[in-house]
Amino acid sequence: MNFEDTPQEAAFRAEVRAWIDANAPKHLEPALKKAGFGHVDLEGIDVMQAAKDWQAKKADAGWACLHWPKEYGGRGATPIERVIWQQEEGVYSTLGGTFIIGQGMCGPTMMAYATEEQKRRYLPPLARGEEVWCQLFSEPAGGSDLAGLRTRAERDGDDWVINGQKIWTSGAHYSDYGILVTRSDPNVPKHQGLTFFFLSMKTPGVTIKPIKQVNGQSGFNEVFFDNVRIPDSQRLGKVGEGWKVSLTTLMNERLAIGGTMPTGFPEMFELARELELEDGPAIRDKAVRNNLADWHVKTNGLKYTAARMISALSRGETPGPEASIGKLVAGALMQDIATYAIDLQDHAGALVDPKLAAANARFQAMLLRSPATRIEGGTDEILRNIIAERVLGLPADMRADKDLPFNKIPTGRG
Repeated sequence: MNFEDTPQEAAFRAEVRAWIDANAPKHLEPALKKAGFGHVDLEGIDVMQAAKDWQAKKADAGWACLHWPKEYGGRGATPIERVIWQQEEGVYSTLGGTFIIGQGMCGPTMMAYATEEQKRRYLPPLARGEEVWCQLFSEPAGGSDLAGLRTRAERDGDDWVINGQKIWTSGAHYSDYGILVTRSDPNVPKHQGLTFFFLSMKTPGVTIKPIKQVNGQSGFNEVFFDNVRIPDSQRLGKVGEGWKVSLTTLMNERLAIGGTMPTGFPEMFELARELELEDGPAIRDKAVRNNLADWHVKTNGLKYTAARMISALSRGETPGPEASIGKLVAGALMQDIATYAIDLQDHAGALVDPKLAAANARFQAMLLRSPATRIEGGTDEILRNIIAERVLGLPADMRADKDLPFNKIPTGRG
């Protein structure tokens, strides 16, 4: 690994730093620094509009979706230049959370499978933040088995008629478009009978119902499809090859999520410095220091694992499974840190009001959101299987349903 910028990378970093210093919405910086995990409160300012304004400003100057081709709204930058931008954008990247699914997962899928006309229509507004996209994958009966989905797609002339339900769809309630994987043939093994589409979320027959979460937010949604008609021109990939298209989305999902997940360690270290226990500052307590040392080691392990990916990008190589490792470790670490931080606050750990709780109640927000973090983008179990099979070369799990037609797989229904 090489942690030093090349002369070209250093020059690019200086250019990025200068532009951000001159153009960033600095009046939002204090609120962004205090933002709870998974929730941004800009104190009376419309968060969505602030996010779109920042994204549009970046796009106007050529800083949006840097690695995308220029004709699709990007800059044609190298992967390492994209990493440099992410490092320098800092706290302002919080505003980009609205677009991470569209730009990090849907966009690359459209780029790989959409027609040229569709790319020029949909990708530039996505890069500018004018249109928001979501990912319609998970289903109530599927669990972690994406290929076990039951949403049906039936051909009717030049259209497809969609019926079924998706769940845990992040941002569906404010999205303009979505990518959708369906089952078009139940008579073949489950991975072979899928077909992939994109659609407007305003299409007749689409119903979106936000899910009330334990943290009081409703970022996830149920999405119902009742005889929704999608033209065949909005199919991505060949009929029956939806799993292949889905893998493109999932690989980009690992990269988009895994390399940027917070752990809560910097916030925990700051809390330990400020919090007073019965016998003095928390930072002086041996148990606290032991935990801090352990988390420091793990956090640096994540840092250097990510550095391997960055080094590979700098050499023009394709990163390996580092993103899966990063998400697996960071998700559990964040939950452990949040739990300990709340315990350390004793009864005050029950406070959820940012104005009353220590550290603006960020650890409370972090703990309530952490179970979802360990599920979305690939559960811990799925990631362990990926690492075991693709990194360590261990035998794959036995799958009794692998070669069975989907409609012959036994279910729990009586």
